[in-house]
Amino acid sequence: MKSPFSFRNIALAVVGCGLIGGAVIAQTQPLPAIQWDVRRLDNLDRNVRRLERALIQRNNQVGEPLLVESDPELIALQGRVSQMDRRLQDMEQTVQRVNADLERLTFQLDESDRDNAALRNRLNDADNRVERLENAAEASRRAAEEAAEEAARGPRSPTGDAVSDLAAARALTDPAASRAALEAVAINWPDTPSGKEAVWRIGDIIRATGDQAGAVQQYATALSGWPTLPWAGEVTLKLARGLEATNRDAQACAALGEYVRRYERTSTPALRAIAADTRTRAACR
Repeated sequence: MKSPFSFRNIALAVVGCGLIGGAVIAQTQPLPAIQWDVRRLDNLDRNVRRLERALIQRNNQVGEPLLVESDPELIALQGRVSQMDRRLQDMEQTVQRVNADLERLTFQLDESDRDNAALRNRLNDADNRVERLENAAEASRRAAEEAAEEAARGPRSPTGDAVSDLAAARALTDPAASRAALEAVAINWPDTPSGKEAVWRIGDIIRATGDQAGAVQQYATALSGWPTLPWAGEVTLKLARGLEATNRDAQACAALGEYVRRYERTSTPALRAIAADTRTRAACR
């Protein structure tokens, strides 16, 4: 037979007493609302179990069995707590996964930062190298332009006068220095009698080194257009002798023919003798 002191009745009595006491206290001051969390629920469950044990012990002393029935509201509350525990565990696992992902992403971000820093350093080095190359190329271009302008202007005239430049060049005793000075006269004063004379005098310096062919070229250049200058007859004979010495007898005879037509009448006996000797050597008719 069920005891009149069932768990439900006892719990209701306890709750009723609490409500009555609470009503009395509420008349004096309001109580704050209870926040049911896990700790409070655990305390409630522990207190209920203590109350059960106390009732069972008392009922055993009386000799009547005590039927303990679980309160449906308490069972529902326990189910909600279990569900909250599971949700909390799921949330903890989710947070752990998120933390792991964040750590991995942080590591990857650090790696990317290091790679970006290395790339920036390489780009800076490349920019510096390109800048140095561009500067060197610009310097080379300017130097080439200056050299081209200097070459276009030609050597500077030491006196500013063609005749004086030629005289200064002829006064030099060193063949190399004299040739350089004569070349400067030929470049600075190309269309003047002094410039043409400088050209055939360069031929004399070249002939002195044994280069007959080079000398012939200089003589022919000086005689371009067959000038009527005082030295033209002598240079024509030098051209004819150089052609004969390089086994070009036909051309030597042609040069002698030009000498006869243009310069023989005004030539000295010594030049006429040179012309006759050259004609014999070249077997001219």
